[in-house]
Amino acid sequence: MKTNELIAALSRHVEPADRGVIRRSVGVALVVATVLALGLTVLLLGVRADVMTGSAVGFLVAKVAFAVAIIATASTYLLRLACPGGERNTASLWAIVPFAAAILLAAVSLGSAPSSLWDRMILGNEWWECLLSIPIIAIVPFAVLIWAVRKAAPTNLARTGAFTGLIAGGVSALAYALHCTDDSLPFIAVWYGGTIVLCTVAGAVLGPRLLRW
Repeated sequence: MKTNELIAALSRHVEPADRGVIRRSVGVALVVATVLALGLTVLLLGVRADVMTGSAVGFLVAKVAFAVAIIATASTYLLRLACPGGERNTASLWAIVPFAAAILLAAVSLGSAPSSLWDRMILGNEWWECLLSIPIIAIVPFAVLIWAVRKAAPTNLARTGAFTGLIAGGVSALAYALHCTDDSLPFIAVWYGGTIVLCTVAGAVLGPRLLRW
């Protein structure tokens, strides 16, 4: 068979690529990852006893809003990066906006409080638990999202891995918020933000290995 004939044979009955496949795959993976992270938090750590009180609800909303903002922003970038060549013309500046907003609100909160309370506002009662729990819980959503993203054949593996880790960290933080009893904006900015950044770095390191195709 000649080259022209081979090309003609391969091009017969070609259907347009379904551009929604990646979006659906990542979307389903995100839902599954969130459900699993919530389940792990409830089963292993439990829900804080005073979750329905006024003060607790207010800070729970703040924690969830911070996590959701990160997940929503990072998911937009991940859908682009998951496609071959998707890293071209994809700036990532908006991904830092939730972190910048959290730091700004934390600074305002500290500025309006006596300096004698700063240590407690930043460290809380169980900062070490937050430092360990969010990255550990994030392992499950990270694995689920990596499985979905691998199907899309990304070409910038480190960057794609970083955004996968960023989303996994956000999902884990969202779930951990149900258990966390440390309620202050500085705590959210430092420990939630810091652990999510750790998940992002881990994703960047692991991405080239786990997403290789």
